[in-house]
Amino acid sequence: MNTATTSMLGLSPSLPAGAAPAAFTKFLATVLLAAGVSALLVTTDRLMQSWAESHLVAAWLALWAVAVLAIVLLRGFTRLLAQKLMTGLDAWSAQLARRRADARLWAMAQQDPRMMRDLEVALDRTPAERNKRHDFENGKTRRAARLLRDSLYYI
Repeated sequence: MNTATTSMLGLSPSLPAGAAPAAFTKFLATVLLAAGVSALLVTTDRLMQSWAESHLVAAWLALWAVAVLAIVLLRGFTRLLAQKLMTGLDAWSAQLARRRADARLWAMAQQDPRMMRDLEVALDRTPAERNKRHDFENGKTRRAARLLRDSLYYI
């Protein structure tokens, strides 16, 4: 699934990747784990129902063993599934917000000729001009980092 989108000006968003709230991700993983374990326990109980009538303690122990094994085996899977689900939902909501912001900007630009002219100039820029500016900004950042690193060396 390709969730990389660009705005109307061709710029990528600068949102941090995988910035889902940890508390909700843990809650979702816990709910998924509980659902998986309960589904396995119900299935196991239905399969053992006829046998459990005569071996009550053994069936109870087997059911507990299935519950513990299900928790151990499904824990990592549900955590990963919750993280991927939260990341996907965050990307979807960010994309939706960017689309709404672009639509509002376009509506405002249709009312204001100066804004429309600025948008047309930005849209007419070639990708090479955009990359040149991006490379310049990266160069400034690298130079600033190098100066900072060198000055910290002497402190």
